[in-house]
Amino acid sequence: MESPAINDIAAGMGGEKLEVFRKLNLLEQHRVESFKSWPFPDTALCSITKMAEAGFYWTGTKRENDTATCFVCGKTLDGWESEDDPWKEHRKHAPQCDFAKLSCPEKNLTVSQFLEILGTVVKGSIEKTCKAFKASFIRENEERLNEFTHNQK
Repeated sequence: MESPAINDIAAGMGGEKLEVFRKLNLLEQHRVESFKSWPFPDTALCSITKMAEAGFYWTGTKRENDTATCFVCGKTLDGWESEDDPWKEHRKHAPQCDFAKLSCPEKNLTVSQFLEILGTVVKGSIEKTCKAFKASFIRENEERLNEFTHNQK
């Protein structure tokens, strides 16, 4: 169930714009949909629903199917046990995470809280993209830089 805050924001945006949220795993619904091969049933403390509620999306593989990552802080955890509480594990392993600090499911977030989380997620995504671009640019231009530096001597 989506929060009133999400519904208010979504009402003012076209559906295609919400796809950006999917790529960021911002909405709980999208995090639930990411779980392809989660090893625990709906009755487990770390069910798909509870994992997504606590901010995790699935980043596992066929071999390592119990791996999940927080959409806000990027903390990846594996080795889940059926009795693990996703919120407790999140706070334990990522006490700095803004979402874990709230310990509040999406449906209970205020508009202000949702927008703060959105800002954190977007900022992190931009930083990650810039870092990747910089590394790629350096790799692709390293030879030219060496040649330029050599010619300056």
